[in-house]
Amino acid sequence: MIAADRLARLPKAELHCHLEGTASPALVTALAARQGVDVSDIIRDGRYIRGSFGDFLSAYDKASALLRTPEDYARLAEDYLASIALQGALYAELFVSPDHARSAGLSPRDYIEAVAEGAKRAGERHGIVARLIVVGVRHFGRQAVEDAARFAATSGLPLVTGFGMAGDERVGDPADFERAFAIARDAGLGLTVHAGEFAGPDSIARALDFLKPSRIGHGVRACEDADLVRRINAEGVVLEVCSGSNLALGVYPNAVAHPLQRLKQAGCRVTLNSDDPPFFDTDLCAEYRFAAEAGFTEGDLAAATRTAIDAAFVDERTRGELGKRLVSALLALGSEGARD
Repeated sequence: MIAADRLARLPKAELHCHLEGTASPALVTALAARQGVDVSDIIRDGRYIRGSFGDFLSAYDKASALLRTPEDYARLAEDYLASIALQGALYAELFVSPDHARSAGLSPRDYIEAVAEGAKRAGERHGIVARLIVVGVRHFGRQAVEDAARFAATSGLPLVTGFGMAGDERVGDPADFERAFAIARDAGLGLTVHAGEFAGPDSIARALDFLKPSRIGHGVRACEDADLVRRINAEGVVLEVCSGSNLALGVYPNAVAHPLQRLKQAGCRVTLNSDDPPFFDTDLCAEYRFAAEAGFTEGDLAAATRTAIDAAFVDERTRGELGKRLVSALLALGSEGARD
């Protein structure tokens, strides 16, 4: 087993984390007190209350609505990126939602510029490189997802490099969102979509058929269909695995049942991600620790970081620089991953 201090120093990268989902219970409680909002239905004893996936979505929306100023968002982005930089993260992508900005009373433009400012400050102070992935929320409907895609395609901000779809994957069919993904693809954005978490392997297959993403958010239910696993491998699709949230939301009953190691052994390109960390009592280092406890060697963990960098929605120059930083960090540790 990898020692805790060594695990904390291993270089990491994250592709799947929702910005609003990084808001801590302490922050949300403080914002609620300032605004006169009762959050006792979502926070108890300093922790988010666990419930169903629907309960989580409702709590997420309520907590997000308390972030109401550009500086709220800039600080949230900066603080989160700083926190994972201290856990060894070289690179991170944040999912950002124009719909949640509007619900908080901000224009999507003001929102995205504030998040970009927070990412810039974190980069200057901690060296972490970040990009922003605009997401449409599936259960808000086809038009909302298309509007989010148009915003992503026309934002003009250099940190906006991708488009994705989050929300309840049991709502609608991937074919309903084909136009939204075409808009983003035509704009040159990287594409990812949540699938194969609460819906089964067919949701992944249909996402690949109609939306043609290079990455799948979650994707763990692929393990139930051997033909789908072969397809994912053949097409080079990368899985953004979020083990902590899968377990917290009851997708799997326990760590032994989680298919992370099986997916890796089947040849899938997996990455390790925290999703909405305080909601699920996890963080990026904990996700790497889970993988280690599931059987990943230090070299396997380094490979997951390398996969994330290879799959990142960045230009090739940035990818090359991140790759060099990864190798340097591994060499400094004397890690077996540096030789892979």
